Amino acid sequence: MFVEPVQAKSEEAAAQYVLGNAYYQGKDVPQDSEKAVFWWQKAADQGYPAAEYNLSIAYLKGKGITQNQKLSQFWLQRAANQGNAAAQYALGSAYYQGKGVSQDYEKGLFWWQKAADQGNADAQYALGVAYHDGGGVSQDSEKAVFWWQKAADQGYVAAESVLGVLYARGEGVSQDRAKAVFWYQKAADQGNAVAQYALGNAYNQGKDAPQDDAKAVFWWQKAANQGYVAAGYNLGVAYLKGQGVAQDKGIARSLFQQAADKGNAKAKEALQKLSY
Repeated sequence: MFVEPVQAKSEEAAAQYVLGNAYYQGKDVPQDSEKAVFWWQKAADQGYPAAEYNLSIAYLKGKGITQNQKLSQFWLQRAANQGNAAAQYALGSAYYQGKGVSQDYEKGLFWWQKAADQGNADAQYALGVAYHDGGGVSQDSEKAVFWWQKAADQGYVAAESVLGVLYARGEGVSQDRAKAVFWYQKAADQGNAVAQYALGNAYNQGKDAPQDDAKAVFWWQKAANQGYVAAGYNLGVAYLKGQGVAQDKGIARSLFQQAADKGNAKAKEALQKLSY
């Protein structure tokens, strides 16, 4: 009797997984979620972890197949047990947040740790948050920085932004305003509004970066365009005073009004002064 080699089965499952991805994304073939699930199922039945994870997501979202929380959890657990980092992160998040399973911080942290050790940036960032906030673990700012640094080194924008904040405050690290600006810049370049606002402040104040009103306005505008209220207020002040931009009280008033409508107290006060 012919016995198919294990390697051949692995290659077959890999091909089925790739074909499923192609149908799901509509890449080189017509987009078809049902066919995607069909091929992922084929690969998952052979124990292919990445396909098991994708199948779990399909069941969770009900895309290409009837939504089924139990089957989603089943395939997610299978993929995590076989070392799939994305599945381990997702399973950890489910336990940590109590979504689809009973909340269990210990299990959540266990699976995040597994994924983080494999270099999963989502899990590294999540561990950083857990250690920073003391959620299910003893609060430890240095461990928070350790994991956020790991994620930031991979270009994880939220970790880059928070590292900027921590270096500026000297929280969990020695205060280093140059490093704060470095990480703010990294995150700002990727579109993080918090970092864009902070970078604008750095250029405006000239303490952590060379004083430059035009650059301050540039970054505040970026953040304000994303609805960051404090940046909108600062931009209003810049237009009111003509700092880094041509003075325009009309634009200043409009920016103050937008910020005030979102509850910014300084903007409300500025509007009252303009009414005198």
